[in-house]
Amino acid sequence: MGRPNFLLFALISTLVLVVHSEDPYLFYTWNVSYATLSPLGVPQQVITINGQFPGPWINCTSNNNIVVNVFNNLDEPLLFTWNGIQQRKNSWQEGTLGTNCPIQPGTNFTYRFQVKDQIGSYYYYPTTALHRAAGGYGPLTVHSRDLIPVPFPWPEAEYNVLVGDWYSKGHASLKKFLDNGRSLGRPNGVIINGKHGKGDGTDEPMFTMKPKETYRYRFCNVGMKNSINVRIQGHTMKLVEIEGSHTVQNTYDSLDIHLGQCYSVLVTADQTPKDYYLVASTRFTKTVVTSTATIHYAGSNTPAAAALPEAPVGWAWSLNQFRSLRWNLTASAARPNPQGSYHYGKINITRTIKIVNSAGAVDGKLRYAVNGVSHTDPETPLKLAEYFGVADKVFKYDVIKDEPAENVGDKITIAPIVINGTFRNFVEIIFENHEKSVQSWHLSGYSFFPVAIEPGTWTPEKRKNYNLIDAVSRNTIQVYPKCWAAIMTTLDNAGMWNLRSVILERQYLGQQLYISVLSPARSLRDEYNLPEKMPLCGIVKNMPMPVPYSA
Repeated sequence: MGRPNFLLFALISTLVLVVHSEDPYLFYTWNVSYATLSPLGVPQQVITINGQFPGPWINCTSNNNIVVNVFNNLDEPLLFTWNGIQQRKNSWQEGTLGTNCPIQPGTNFTYRFQVKDQIGSYYYYPTTALHRAAGGYGPLTVHSRDLIPVPFPWPEAEYNVLVGDWYSKGHASLKKFLDNGRSLGRPNGVIINGKHGKGDGTDEPMFTMKPKETYRYRFCNVGMKNSINVRIQGHTMKLVEIEGSHTVQNTYDSLDIHLGQCYSVLVTADQTPKDYYLVASTRFTKTVVTSTATIHYAGSNTPAAAALPEAPVGWAWSLNQFRSLRWNLTASAARPNPQGSYHYGKINITRTIKIVNSAGAVDGKLRYAVNGVSHTDPETPLKLAEYFGVADKVFKYDVIKDEPAENVGDKITIAPIVINGTFRNFVEIIFENHEKSVQSWHLSGYSFFPVAIEPGTWTPEKRKNYNLIDAVSRNTIQVYPKCWAAIMTTLDNAGMWNLRSVILERQYLGQQLYISVLSPARSLRDEYNLPEKMPLCGIVKNMPMPVPYSA
């Protein structure tokens, strides 16, 4: 009798281990609605989540499973994207119009994804219409697991700082401008965590610090058009993380944070106890717009000084800041490149794709383009068309060339843009900015290595200037006027992934594309099947389900 009991005990123990080996789940229920708020002192329609603007903080740990049930109480279709979360094998949860049918008004949809092998500072926002101009964004933080040490002492507390430019006109009015062929023009102000600080001593403190303690501030530029410079009156900032990567811990008086980017810094309350201003202002604009947030030293009653620290001038300073950023190669952390591509300097490039942004008119209306083509989202999401085997009825692959013609910006055509990527290829992407404004680009599904930004135009000889050792692994890159930028990444994440301008009007009017990375084996080891209850639309709405991927 002893042997069967032992086998039963062993079986039960194994089952318990299996059950408990799964990573933890975090559940969220979001009610997305309109509210009348006044971020710049003027009442306007703002998108709130559970009545909050900014939305709820998704505060999780590496490898956690995130479940977000979104109820759309707006009068328009809605999608959310998780800016910087790689969605390993799971572009079904990416939340863009190229991958998902939108959540219709009065319905709900549940996002399910895992923050696999990631840490860092991120944010989410709506991708449909011009909803980003109405808010709907919020912070998303991924902490290291307890067993993995971080390269600095645990701070007293941490603060999310979502900063960005803002328009006083509502999102519906702004959308009409773009639909009628007009530009949005200059934003009207800057807001910090949904509020515009006047810097006159009348605003309630937004953050509190105890004397001598150290705090972590996670800055994200969630704006629509402008780079932002942030600084703290009387204090320095020690940079410790950028978009999921621990950095060499340089100290800065101020930081340029370009559209879509997130920087994490440590600030020590080592000054005279009183109030101080956190200052955020636009960069590279004729008219500089500024906002403040009050940092209160606990126990003090002295207001902040009226004189605000000034931002640097010119983009050359910003370029030097970029060159000072280095990956901390000795820090223990989740590595978001399972193929070992963090040794990127030793991998042979298999493909070079050059991206040239341009602007022009099509039928008298403003459009923005990539290599002469302005992207449009068809009624059937690109990923669904591909999965159901009807891609040829919805789009054509490779309508843009890897090496665009010199006069590529002279004429613009409108079409869905899908680059046919090869699974596990190591690619180099070159962004050339021939315009007078700073551009910002985000790649979903991957982190990449920004190895160079330089003035002029790119040639293969420029590779000798690349940083092939410790470029910071991240997901967003800026490109200064009349400059180029080079990034490298391994296409090891099967799915349909969006490469987009983070400038809202440029993205909305066509400056984006998708990279299709298919698994030749059609294996669940490489990519998940279409989830159950995923909304279908367009020509695939009533089609029979394809044969699923196998193990």
